[in-house]
Amino acid sequence: MPEPVRSDWVLVGGGHAHIQVLRRFLMAPLAGVRLTLVTDRAEAVYSGCVPGFVAGDYAASELAIDCVPLARRAGARVLLAEARGLEPDARRLLIVGRPPLAYDAISFDVGSTLRGLDRPGVRAFALKTRPIKDFVATFEARLQQARPEQVVVVGAGAAGVELAFTLEARLRATLGRRPEVTLLGDAPPLSDAAGALQRRARRLLEARGVTVRRGEVASISATALRLVDGSEVPTELVVWATGAAPLPLHKELALPLAADGFLSVRATLQSVAHDNVFAVGDCAAFEGGGGGRRGLKLPKAGVYAVRQGPLLDHNLRALYRGHRLRRYRPQRDFLKLLNLGERRALAGKWSFATAGATAFRLKDAIDRRFIRRFRVLDSDGGDAAGFPSPESMGMKPMDCGGCAAKLEAGGLSRALARLSPAPQDATQLFGLDEPDDAAAFRTQSGDVLLASIDGFRAFSDDPWLVGRVATLNALSDLHATGGHPRHALVWVTAPDETGAEETLYQVMAGVRFELDARGVTLLGGHSSIGPELTVGLSVLGAAPETVSADALPRKGALRPGDALLLSRALGAGVLLAADMQGRAHGHEVAALQAALLRSNHLAARIARAHGVRAMTDISGFGLAVHLGEMLRASELAARLEVARVPTLP
Repeated sequence: MPEPVRSDWVLVGGGHAHIQVLRRFLMAPLAGVRLTLVTDRAEAVYSGCVPGFVAGDYAASELAIDCVPLARRAGARVLLAEARGLEPDARRLLIVGRPPLAYDAISFDVGSTLRGLDRPGVRAFALKTRPIKDFVATFEARLQQARPEQVVVVGAGAAGVELAFTLEARLRATLGRRPEVTLLGDAPPLSDAAGALQRRARRLLEARGVTVRRGEVASISATALRLVDGSEVPTELVVWATGAAPLPLHKELALPLAADGFLSVRATLQSVAHDNVFAVGDCAAFEGGGGGRRGLKLPKAGVYAVRQGPLLDHNLRALYRGHRLRRYRPQRDFLKLLNLGERRALAGKWSFATAGATAFRLKDAIDRRFIRRFRVLDSDGGDAAGFPSPESMGMKPMDCGGCAAKLEAGGLSRALARLSPAPQDATQLFGLDEPDDAAAFRTQSGDVLLASIDGFRAFSDDPWLVGRVATLNALSDLHATGGHPRHALVWVTAPDETGAEETLYQVMAGVRFELDARGVTLLGGHSSIGPELTVGLSVLGAAPETVSADALPRKGALRPGDALLLSRALGAGVLLAADMQGRAHGHEVAALQAALLRSNHLAARIARAHGVRAMTDISGFGLAVHLGEMLRASELAARLEVARVPTLP
């Protein structure tokens, strides 16, 4: 028996601190706690390697940490969705396009955006360094498209300085000549760093021909950057790397904010107003300055988020157990390693600064080691070297619950064949005697009605997703027989655990989401307690008034020469099995969920408009068995060209 859920923890965002909580849960799960990751980006890009990516040291795939398989190995739920607000008193997270999610403890690690994005021309013409994932995705295209010789990097902090160096090196290698690179800031380069590092950086910038300029941007056009003082800097590419600014989400969380707009937290990483709300990384600002050191304002640097991860994990567990929480005490300085391009780096701490290949090798080793700790899968989808396999962690291969939990087709047919024929009913048009996706009967007034029932065990630990997909599958049976669903009844079996009411709410919200969108009325239903979540629907609908019962699409209406059309890609069962074992990449899971949530009603309507005679809904038994049913009913054979069958990634 699985451990009953006594507490729900929610992690919003896949930042550097949260991925450490996931890994620690993988190594030391906490009985009775259900962990949920809510993120609108399946992959978290490690910021420390981005300048190296610009320099050409790393491929884009080497920067990413896929949160989905990591969360699965940790036994955590994954909701690929965007948070839009918080009701801290009711303990509910508001999510875009979904019902609120209840929590007992919640943590935010959602990062930040950039200052000055509202200035004229910035959004239209500048290459913005945040969100980092978008920057990485568009950088190569912009570079190839523009092949710029005049580049301005706006922002003279550590990020801007690194980008000025790495862009200069990359463009010089690409163009075969030295580009014009300008570093523009409202303060000297690395103004918050120690003097030795500042001086060394200035000398290196000068040696590389990078122009350092003070000023504030007024606007950007396609060919120039205009400053507040009225002067212009000609440019073919502007890289916007200004300081961190709070996300719009922060204002929607109903939490106290610091003067700069970030979430105000105590030294324990807890919100200053709610003990069960935490915030870490760039989105947080410490009350009074820096985590137990009043007056110390922490810069927005990834190293702080990395070091907050273990403390966040400890304090979440301490809060659950009623123990004392620890205080975060950041170091006053840390080893700064800045990529200079050409596989060289600048290193500095306190009054020490040096530059060269040795510093790059140190930075490269640190960055690669960090990414390896959280990389579950290699580029081919196999287990990454050194990461525990699902089998070694005791994760069992998925049984047929991912294939709608249906009994084996042959056994089902044999069991039904052992029964005596059912009494004849004159109103029945087709049913068990001629099995199809739905049954059909005629009312006393002559109307043709279609009926079907469908359901399955939960294929996911997201009850809202299960409710939506179960509903779409049930409606699809009527679409496949040419009907218009009108009414539905629902049956839900929920586990007997703390939070069963919340599970039922999430399921029913998913059911209603799809029924309401299709104009189908929910008439009622039934609920029960069982060992696992199961959702089923009985659906009733009508055949089109202009179509006779004989003209409805049927499984047995195939004719020689017919072509087989598929309305969507196949492979959901394979990906569901992989996801449950933490063997599916986040982008594959996102594609899977998008496919599962696509209704067949439009495909069925198009098919009917073009006179399709034979149609079926491919679900738990897969293409082979469902096509086999059509072929046997039609007394035909078929040839499949496997290479042309569309599949999910």
